Amino acid sequence: MPDAALSSYGAQVVLATSSDENHPPENIVDGKTETFWISTGVFPQELMIRFPDNKSIFNVSIHSYNIKRLRIEKGSSDDAYQCEAVADTEFEHTESSLQANDISGSYISKNIFR
Repeated sequence: MPDAALSSYGAQVVLATSSDENHPPENIVDGKTETFWISTGVFPQELMIRFPDNKSIFNVSIHSYNIKRLRIEKGSSDDAYQCEAVADTEFEHTESSLQANDISGSYISKNIFR
């Protein structure tokens, strides 16, 4: 199954609450394991991905450092403010180690996933 959250499949980062010029939010949809997004460290952070059409999402893989809690929302309209939560999870604290988490479910997102 292809990775729907890649820019090569039309996914776009349309909102990020912080950005670093060397590690911009667009890095999360480029498909490269050597690139990444760095936030400013101010909490909470938000990132919104828009898809070109309806997508069925079955798994979200998060590779991160120092995330305490992650909430995933989906939207089924063009209004980015009308989203519903599909996952809300606490991450295990890892002292300066990579956190690798898979969040499984069946989410259908028309064009907004945050």
